[in-house]
Amino acid sequence: MYWIIFIGIALISWIVQSRFKNKFKKYSEFPLSSGLSGAEIAQKMLHDNGIYDVQILVANEGQLSDHYNPGNKTVNLSPEVYHGRSVAAAAVAAHECGHAVQHATAYSWLQFRSAMVPIVNIASKLTSWVLLAGVMLMFARQNPTILAIGVGALFLTTLFSFITLPVEFDASNRALAWLEKANITHARDEHDGAKDALKWAAMTYVVAALGALVTLLYYASILFGRRD
Repeated sequence: MYWIIFIGIALISWIVQSRFKNKFKKYSEFPLSSGLSGAEIAQKMLHDNGIYDVQILVANEGQLSDHYNPGNKTVNLSPEVYHGRSVAAAAVAAHECGHAVQHATAYSWLQFRSAMVPIVNIASKLTSWVLLAGVMLMFARQNPTILAIGVGALFLTTLFSFITLPVEFDASNRALAWLEKANITHARDEHDGAKDALKWAAMTYVVAALGALVTLLYYASILFGRRD
């Protein structure tokens, strides 16, 4: 049964990722009537929210590598977004600045997520090997401790995926509200396009969280099902 669910989640993930990339491409070709670049929009949103200690940089990781780093207070935009003057560039730049606003206003979910990062980084590096070793020992009817440790680490990474959801949705809501208020996407089709692009970006996080949950339940079923 779990394999059917895994295949279903993988198929949904592929569809959502493809849909998101297509939406990003579509709205990247939709020029913004204000003529502002992603970098200019990011700077304006930060200043409108009283934030002057965050740098806006060009990310070197390539397309769709945009992110906010709370550690060094930088908004990192891919070249397409940094230099872009499109609806997609506006949506992504404002979204990443939404995270900077969350940080500046001590948004609780972001604080919780940031506090988990060091632990989750360690857990994610150990999970695959620990789970593999644990499953092999369980099928050999050995001590379940190793698998229990792996399931515990997987639980942390899954929890992290779900904590990420309110952080991402809130950043998008902040971005859309500001874009409209600041008259950046003043035309209805521009605002609808920005909303559509961010909706599909958020869906990638939802699918990832569901995939992590299914994986957790699968290994937990092995752990608890084999204990007798």
